[in-house]
Amino acid sequence: MIQIYLVRHGAPDYTPVEGRGWPGMAADSAPLSAEGVKQAEALADLLSGIGATYLISSPFTRALQSASIIGHRLALGVKVDYELRDWLPNSTGTWRGVADVRAAQAELDEYGGEWPDGIPRPWEPLSAVRERARAAIARHTASTDGPVLAITHAMVVRALTGTEDIAHGAHEYYRYDPADTA
Repeated sequence: MIQIYLVRHGAPDYTPVEGRGWPGMAADSAPLSAEGVKQAEALADLLSGIGATYLISSPFTRALQSASIIGHRLALGVKVDYELRDWLPNSTGTWRGVADVRAAQAELDEYGGEWPDGIPRPWEPLSAVRERARAAIARHTASTDGPVLAITHAMVVRALTGTEDIAHGAHEYYRYDPADTA
């Protein structure tokens, strides 16, 4: 059993993205807001006593920036794993903004996080998010036995723990068992 602290990145600032009219996955280049930086700093202080030995991060800017703040304060290098990325509200990557993402999430919630039988939807089901996140965790925990920090996104935390609505800059404890295939 390996202790994983799933950390949701600090609050992002989408102003630079929205101001440029960038659609879809371009929004993933949004940096942290000033509040998001403070959240990451506070979280680093909070987690300083757990003895983390490893830090992995989503490749999205808001997560990487959070990871760099936390990693610097805890003297941990940051390893990046693409599979810890955020949930895809549309597999084409062409959503136009927050309203499109919220509509996709509402439909995901309506169907309990999974596609209805035999009817693929454009959004990524939670089982796929869980599978890729567990694969990322497995790759990185094979070389450490101590607590691991995984800087990621709300939907990844939800897929792994069932916790909905985790706040920016918050964390959720997760016991990862490599033998558990569920």
